[in-house]
Amino acid sequence: MPQEMSLTEIEAVARTAHAGQTDKAGRPYAEHLAAVAEGVRARGGQDDLVAAAWLHDAVEDGALSEEWLAGAALAQRTKDVVRAVTKREGEDPEAYARRILATPGARLVKAADLAHNADPDRLAVLDEHTARRLSHKYARMRGLLGLTPDD
Repeated sequence: MPQEMSLTEIEAVARTAHAGQTDKAGRPYAEHLAAVAEGVRARGGQDDLVAAAWLHDAVEDGALSEEWLAGAALAQRTKDVVRAVTKREGEDPEAYARRILATPGARLVKAADLAHNADPDRLAVLDEHTARRLSHKYARMRGLLGLTPDD
């Protein structure tokens, strides 16, 4: 078994995979990944969960394939969490939340993701309709995951 990738290597892979992508506010997507990784660390997440934070949108966004993830030199928990937080086409929010809750560590990564997505400064640059729609979407998912304001 090859040695697991370091966090520095995982960050580089994630930044390269998402190069040229922007978030809804037009900011480089890597800023979101870095914020989620930092959010996981601030919430007490270990390196395998910080790694999952860097990769949390990679498969969903098509930046990396499931085949890449399966063969990557990553901790099994990192792979499990990335798969858990990867939304599936046509999946309802309740099923998505159940998978996250059933996967150790996934709730913490999703909490950091939602916290950054719902940051008022990020939402403020969006049009009012989009900001309101996303705020409701994020609040609903927080509720489904049982997240409190302290999460």
